[in-house]
Amino acid sequence: MNHSKVVIVTGGGRGIGAATAKLFSHHGYAVCINYKSNSNVATALANEINSSGGRCIAVQADVSQEVEVCRLFDTVDTELGQLTVLVNNAGILQTQMRLDEMNAERINTILTNNVTSYFLCCREAVKRMSTRHGGLGGVIVNVSSTAARTGSPNEYIDYAASKGAIDTLTKGLSLEVAKEGIRVNCVRPGLIHTQMHSDGGEPERVDRLKSHIPMQRGGLPEEVAEAIYWLACEKSSFSTGNYLDLAGGL
Repeated sequence: MNHSKVVIVTGGGRGIGAATAKLFSHHGYAVCINYKSNSNVATALANEINSSGGRCIAVQADVSQEVEVCRLFDTVDTELGQLTVLVNNAGILQTQMRLDEMNAERINTILTNNVTSYFLCCREAVKRMSTRHGGLGGVIVNVSSTAARTGSPNEYIDYAASKGAIDTLTKGLSLEVAKEGIRVNCVRPGLIHTQMHSDGGEPERVDRLKSHIPMQRGGLPEEVAEAIYWLACEKSSFSTGNYLDLAGGL
C-alpha cells in the first residue's frame, strides 16, 4: 500500500482519536498517533495498525507545550514525510463543578490543554501545508464539542468555553488560509461513549443523559471518526470554515 498521505491525530490513543487513527489507516494514510502519557495504549494501537498492513508511529508529546509540538511535527517530517492532514483531537476534562467552585489553576489548565494546543498544532501544520510556505495544501479538522453551543452549566463551563474558542479558531483560520490550499473544518461531537466522561467524574454520564437526546442514544467514536474523515478527504473539497454536529439531534 502506498502511504503517501500523512495524518497526525493528537490525543490519538483512545476514544475518538483511536477510532480516527484506525479509519485513516484503512484509507491508506500513514498515521502518527500523538499521546501525552499513556504509552502502552498508544503503542498497542500503533502495533495493531502496523500488523494489519498499515504504517503508524506513536509519538509522545504534550501538545500544550510549544517545544514538544515542534518536536512532534519534526518527527513526522522525518519518519512519515509531507503532512497532509492534521486532526486536532487532544483535550481534557476535569471534575464536574460550578464556576463559583473553580480556581485559576484549573481554568488555565483546561485552556492551555484544549486551546493553546490546537493553536500551536495548527501553526505547525500551516507552516508545512500552506502554498505560501511552499507546501502542497492540506486539511485541518478540529474536534470541538456540542458543549460550545450548550455551555455545559453545572458541569464544566470551562471545558465548554475552551471548545467555543476552537469554533472561533476554525472560522478565523479557515479564512486566513483559504487561498493557500488549506481547508479547516470542525466536528462537534455530543454525548459519545468514550472514557472521557470518567475524567469528569461520571463514567455513566451518557446513559444518564441519553433520554435527553432526540435519537435516544449516545454516539460511537467510530461515527465521529467517519465525519472527521469525510471533512479531511476530497469528498468535502468545497467545504471550509464549517461545523458538523454529531449529537443525535441534541
